[in-house]
Amino acid sequence: MSALPEGGLAPPGDRARPGGGGAVGAAGDGALTIAAEPFDAPDSRHLIDELMADLEVRYAADVEPGEGNPELSGEQLVTADQVSPPHGVFLVARLDGRPVGCGALRPDRDGRPGLAEIKRMYVVPEARGRGISRALLAALEAEAVALGYRRVRLETGVRQPEAVRLYKSAGYHRIAGYGRYETDLLSLFFAKDLRPA
Repeated sequence: MSALPEGGLAPPGDRARPGGGGAVGAAGDGALTIAAEPFDAPDSRHLIDELMADLEVRYAADVEPGEGNPELSGEQLVTADQVSPPHGVFLVARLDGRPVGCGALRPDRDGRPGLAEIKRMYVVPEARGRGISRALLAALEAEAVALGYRRVRLETGVRQPEAVRLYKSAGYHRIAGYGRYETDLLSLFFAKDLRPA
């Protein structure tokens, strides 16, 4: 493994790959590693559960009592086969070996060639502000290029201002809505065209 350049990724041969060592960098006081891990592994599931709890708190006032979480069913549901090679990936960020963040890349649900969707981006509260989300996003983009995607898109929400700032600062631009949240006033949609390495 090699150290990440400031704000960048390891060289393509050192990128996080399934079964590989992953990318390494510095995040505040500790060593940051980002690597592909199984979507259904205990650490992965724990991070996703934390993400869902975070979203429930942020959007509690916007949900009708008894209304289920659409992220856990239907087209928003993310499955292990979607975020596994050869078409997707699930990355876990670890700070000094402890899981502190995650992100997923899956093929476009409508089958558009060259298009992938970023899902399940999350960093635990105590590890925020250290550049981990930026490193995860860059790693997901590198994986997208390696998997042959030319464009990535994502959906986030108005109650996630730090995510919106991250995506804008990373070169993402607003796009028209799509999928289950297409007309949801709480949703914001972004995309970025990728350059091959």
